[in-house]
Amino acid sequence: MSGTLTTPAGRMTALARAELTLLGRSRSTVVTALFVPLVLPFTVRSAVEQMDLKGTGLTVGLILLPAAIGFSLLFAVYSTLVGAFAARREQLVLKRLRTGELRDAEILAGAALPAALTGLAQSLLLAAGCTALLHVPAPRAPQLAVLGLLLGLALSVVLAAVTAGFTRTAESAQVTSIPLVLVTMMGSGLAVPLQMLPDRLAAACALLPLTPAMTLVRDGWTGGADAGEVLRAVALALAWLVLGVFAVRRWFRWEPRR
Repeated sequence: MSGTLTTPAGRMTALARAELTLLGRSRSTVVTALFVPLVLPFTVRSAVEQMDLKGTGLTVGLILLPAAIGFSLLFAVYSTLVGAFAARREQLVLKRLRTGELRDAEILAGAALPAALTGLAQSLLLAAGCTALLHVPAPRAPQLAVLGLLLGLALSVVLAAVTAGFTRTAESAQVTSIPLVLVTMMGSGLAVPLQMLPDRLAAACALLPLTPAMTLVRDGWTGGADAGEVLRAVALALAWLVLGVFAVRRWFRWEPRR
C-alpha cells in the first residue's frame, strides 16, 4: 500500500471513491439523491405563493431557497446514507473494513463523503437557481448561510448513522428514514416558516435537529438575526451533534442484524 493511503485523508479518499462507485450502481439512490431535491422546491411553489407573508419579512424566494437546501440535506445526504450504511453493513463491507487500518470514524466519514459532497454541490446549485428564477437578493450575512449549510451537512450524516443503527435491512431504510424526513419538512421551516406558526408550536419546532441549521441558512439571506439568536442556533446544533455522535457510538451496528 502506498504511503498516501496510510494517512487518514488517503484512507477516507480511497473509501469515498469506492462508495461513489457503489452508489452510482443504484438507480433508486441516484434518483433520490440527484433529482428529488431539485424537483421538490418547485412543486411546493404554488402552495408557498398562497401564504400570507405580510409582517414576516419573507418572500416566496426566501422561503423556497432555504427549503431547497433542506430538501437536499434530507434526500441527497440523510436518506441516501441511511440506505448506504445499512447496505454496507448487510454486505459485510463495514465488518471487513474494521479489520484493516481504517478507524471507525474514518469508515463512516469516508462512506459519507460522496453523499455529503453531492449535497453541498446540489445546495450551491439550488441557491444559484433560486436566486435567478425567484429573484432572491444576495445573502446579507453569507457567513451564516455557510455555517448553517455546514452544520446541516454534519447533522445529516450523524443522524443517518444513528438511523442506520436501528435499520434492519437496506430495503427497510426507506421506512426508517421517513419519520425524520416528515418531521423536518413540516417542523423545521421547510414547508411553513416558523414565523407563521403559533408561538408554542414554533418554540417546540425550534428544538428539532435540523431546525438550527435551516434557521441559520435563512438568516444568512435575510440578515435579520441578532448575535443572541445566532449563538442559540449554533449551540443547539452542536448539542444535537454531540448527542448524535454519542448515539452512533452506543447503537451503531457494524455487523448484520439477525
